[in-house]
Amino acid sequence: MPPYRTVGKPGHAMKFDYETSPVRTLFGAGRLGELADEVGRLGWSRPMLLSTPQQADLLAHARNLLQAFDTASFDGVAMHTPVAVTKDALAKVAEHGTDGLVSLGGGSSVGLGKAISIRTGLPHMAIPTTYAGSEMTPILGETENGRKVTQRQPAIRPDIVLYDSELTLTLPLAMSVTSGLNAIAHAVEAIYAPDANPVTSLMAEEGVRAMASALRAIVADDQDRAAREEALYAAWLCGTCLGQVGMGLHHKLCHTLGGMFDLPHAETHSIVLPHAMAYNEGAAPQMTRIARALDAHGSAAMAMHELSLELNAPTALRELGMAESGIAAAADQAVSSPYPNPRPIERDGIADLLRRAWSGAAPGN
Repeated sequence: MPPYRTVGKPGHAMKFDYETSPVRTLFGAGRLGELADEVGRLGWSRPMLLSTPQQADLLAHARNLLQAFDTASFDGVAMHTPVAVTKDALAKVAEHGTDGLVSLGGGSSVGLGKAISIRTGLPHMAIPTTYAGSEMTPILGETENGRKVTQRQPAIRPDIVLYDSELTLTLPLAMSVTSGLNAIAHAVEAIYAPDANPVTSLMAEEGVRAMASALRAIVADDQDRAAREEALYAAWLCGTCLGQVGMGLHHKLCHTLGGMFDLPHAETHSIVLPHAMAYNEGAAPQMTRIARALDAHGSAAMAMHELSLELNAPTALRELGMAESGIAAAADQAVSSPYPNPRPIERDGIADLLRRAWSGAAPGN
């Protein structure tokens, strides 16, 4: 079946909804050099840069590019967007009189930008340095009191996204792999989402193909500029998919595990994905498109597991520090308010899935 064919019998009428939201996207190596021009075009005078201590060099470079503006920065970004950190950043935003936000880094930086923007109405420019693709989504996940809660609304999506592959050349190999697999998870769930449509399915399949190809090349040579650019292209596709349709079991599990045990976001996605795919594979015939994107002729879930092994990605939640005793509580929370999913959510099945993911076993259903 060629990539542009939709699932279903020939001749059957199609019915679907497709809605887009305007996001100005700047893509290409070296585009960070246009930061001052873009801020000027937007009419900002007092931008705020958001990042982490680990991105100190990038933050300093961005401030230098914006030396013609009254620029401030906040480098307290934390994983899973804790509400307490957002409150600290909001105080600095108010003190500075900020009129525009620039988030630099991975999903945590972008998440803080989203959290501030939705509370203040400030415009938000995201400059991602990983491959997760969250910069293209209208989704915000925030953590408080050990629980991660997500919300979805168009205003959450950044207004401008600047992709510069040169910023990812220093991204450690392990993070390159796990953030790329995180992006693939967005595309996988878009394929079988209840509100899937032919346009999103095309993008999802291409996103998976491009990311798998790019990651293999990056593992072979982490300074492969063409592969780094292809990975950002794939991240854009996969993130856009997640922004168009709803989330399913995989994202519910990762949000649960991240909120309960403070597990690293990208690594958790990498580990859980093949198991969530195996749980759903029998109820989601559309997943043959994922198998095709991975150049596999059998199970898409097993092909994803084999890709993870090939890329030397983590495969066990216990490697991330999760205790085996947490499996039962995680299963209970995951089934308490499930996301729409092709296969009914059954507590015993979810517990078995988590057990496999915890131990590092091959996926099964």
